[in-house]
Amino acid sequence: MEQTWFDQQERPVIDVTHRSKNITLIDVFQSSVNKFSSNTAFINLGHRLTFDDVNLLSRNFASYLQSIGLSKGDTIALMLPNVMQYPVAMFGSLLAGLTVVNVNPQSNKSEFQHQLNDANVNTIVIAENYAHQLSEVLHETPVKNIIRTQVGDLLPSPRRFLVNFNVKHIKKMVPHFELPESITFNHALLKGERFDFVQLFIGEEDLAFLQYTGGTTGASKGAMLSHRNVIANLEQIEATFESEITPECELTVTALPLHNMFALTSNCLMFFNFGCSNLLILSPDNSDSVIQELRSYPFSVLTGVTEFFNDLMNTPGFSELDFNHLKFALSGGSAVQRSVAERWQQITGKKLIEGYGLAECSPVVCVNTLANEKYKGSIGLPLPDTEIKITDAKGRFVDIDVPGELHVKGPQVMLGYFRREQATNDILHDGWLATGDIVRRDEEGRLFLIDRKEDMILVSGFCVFPNEIEEVASIHAGVKDVAAIGVPHRVSGEVVKLFVVKDDNTLTKEALFDHCKSLLTGYKVPKLIDFVDALPKSNIGKTLRRELRKSEAS
Repeated sequence: MEQTWFDQQERPVIDVTHRSKNITLIDVFQSSVNKFSSNTAFINLGHRLTFDDVNLLSRNFASYLQSIGLSKGDTIALMLPNVMQYPVAMFGSLLAGLTVVNVNPQSNKSEFQHQLNDANVNTIVIAENYAHQLSEVLHETPVKNIIRTQVGDLLPSPRRFLVNFNVKHIKKMVPHFELPESITFNHALLKGERFDFVQLFIGEEDLAFLQYTGGTTGASKGAMLSHRNVIANLEQIEATFESEITPECELTVTALPLHNMFALTSNCLMFFNFGCSNLLILSPDNSDSVIQELRSYPFSVLTGVTEFFNDLMNTPGFSELDFNHLKFALSGGSAVQRSVAERWQQITGKKLIEGYGLAECSPVVCVNTLANEKYKGSIGLPLPDTEIKITDAKGRFVDIDVPGELHVKGPQVMLGYFRREQATNDILHDGWLATGDIVRRDEEGRLFLIDRKEDMILVSGFCVFPNEIEEVASIHAGVKDVAAIGVPHRVSGEVVKLFVVKDDNTLTKEALFDHCKSLLTGYKVPKLIDFVDALPKSNIGKTLRRELRKSEAS
């Protein structure tokens, strides 16, 4: 008998796919624009779009896509920062029956080319900031239709011209490119206005997104997320937070890029469904700019990764912000360190709650709620209608508080990897998804994220998890940021190495060694420490341990 569990008291079992009349994301879109037409849907660079504006622009964009011959099931790539063109292009593409391929602008040339070819993308919407990357690989891809946009294209004039001039000529953020056959985003909207939009039948099993993931160990794979997958996850999240969120009243800060499923589902789609506003942050890695934006709005929800929250708190002016409207902050992507969570609550007076998910699950699997009195280091309980099991390396179920690999089953789990039958069979078994993440559970059924299986360090046969080492090191007052990896050792196989960004220039390696030695078992104590100016980060602010391992190997 399978040993799975579900905390009935805290997460009531409900049929999330039938809580509302929304069967597809088209239903979410149409319902929201009808009910909340005059509400502000998106704010970006000081300008607002109402739900009615988004409806009109998205339908015009859908009409344009249909006019150039795209049909249901075709794929379209979006390579955009957090600007209002993203939700317009995303909703417009879904209305036209297309499958959206979100492209991370940080993808290298070969990865970018691989995704365009693998997904058979013949149409792309791309910010001119990244257009040079497309021009380098264009002739080796199936892309035929190119829609390019500048950052300020949906702003009113003269602000549109001022922002675009500043980005291109003052900040010089647009490298030279040659895409002579391309069309501008605004021109596409004008063309689409001349055509009648044709409403298509979109089913719940039709693909909404091809979300590429898993590129750390080879070519990335497209997680096939159907409309049902994403709708289910929306319903699961809303069932968990519906008592905390007031429809039409919240302003959520979207600093994570919308091409990331966490931001796309938990911010864009969820709050759109609630008739609330999304404040789109163009440059989340610039903490001074983020704080400047936050000064101007009564924000009530803030999402990000733990590194994002840590950077904000280390930026002058953050503690002076008005947190009276803030209900909670939600962190995902990497484990929240105790020092970050406790400092956040001390400064803001509000909780930093932690969740867990992955692209293959649309993406949310577990989350804490505001009912938790204080930080416990847990990623929470499974969402409604989500089953989990934890197994050892041989597939055997583990006991309470024993680490093992997390497996997930639920309506949000992907259909599989696009054109990757073997990769799908390797990770999906009878509906169970092997996440590759090591967790443990306590007696209450709460989950605790230990680490990625691939990041685990083996010291003399003992498993060492980088998150634990980083947690201990981060407690030291002289540490601003830290990452741990394993490096080869001729006797023990591997030893722990720390990369540390100082918060106090007087911090010495000896002092940090002593600090770690006082709190860690001998084999877990770092044997090597490097002080660095910065750690490699993804565009959502997540520390890239794999880049540190590459650097060490070379």
